[in-house]
Amino acid sequence: MGDLLAGHRAVVTGGGSGIGAAIATGYAKEGAEVIILDQNKAAADATTKAIGDAGGKAAYFELDVARKADCDAMAAKIASEIGDISILVNNAGINRRNPLTGDPEAVIKDWDDIIEVNIKGVFNVTHAFLGQLRKTRGRIVNIGSIQSFLHVRWPNSAAYTTSKHGVLGFTKALAAELGPDGVRVNAIGPGLIETPLNRETREKNPHVVEMYLDHTPLKRTGKPEDIVGPAVFLASDLSSYVTGGIIMADGGYRSI
Repeated sequence: MGDLLAGHRAVVTGGGSGIGAAIATGYAKEGAEVIILDQNKAAADATTKAIGDAGGKAAYFELDVARKADCDAMAAKIASEIGDISILVNNAGINRRNPLTGDPEAVIKDWDDIIEVNIKGVFNVTHAFLGQLRKTRGRIVNIGSIQSFLHVRWPNSAAYTTSKHGVLGFTKALAAELGPDGVRVNAIGPGLIETPLNRETREKNPHVVEMYLDHTPLKRTGKPEDIVGPAVFLASDLSSYVTGGIIMADGGYRSI
């Protein structure tokens, strides 16, 4: 166990699996008390138990980040029952790979669902915990994407690309607003990370994975653990003069 995050209490949305679970586990290893917020009870319970079994401290609460009132109530519950947080990781997100030229009803539902979770959800959770983060002079880490900058050659991802552009814009705007309060706001831009969120897409489109790797200097896909280092850095005092930025963890995709 390290101590880079000793004394901190961190909320990780979507912390039950994939990148969120890796970050929650990594934070606990560095001494943070971790609170996982997720809709997937089985996955979140397993991650919480694994952290506890390894000697860390973790709790889990079920939350749909798209429901503003629920986010407000959860923030109040955590403050009352556990204590104020000093780290917030906005990781919860969804994706759909349907074309905008498809069935209009499905297109509208996909668009609404993605924006509700990936953009509005980030706002809902951040706004709910804002008072605590200002009090603790905390730090916010938003999970963006290489699609915060560009539309990679994955098929049919206009809504997701739009949402991740929004996450980066929100990060920069919030950093400027909260800087005087001592709250730092940054983002991480993962490339192709092997997670449950994209498993089906990877399996059905091996040629697209190959195209991605052809454009990636490190010549491999990422693992959730590859995001832990940047997440710990941005949450710790090692990055005390870093705000409004994004750390790319894309294997070099954007460099060529």
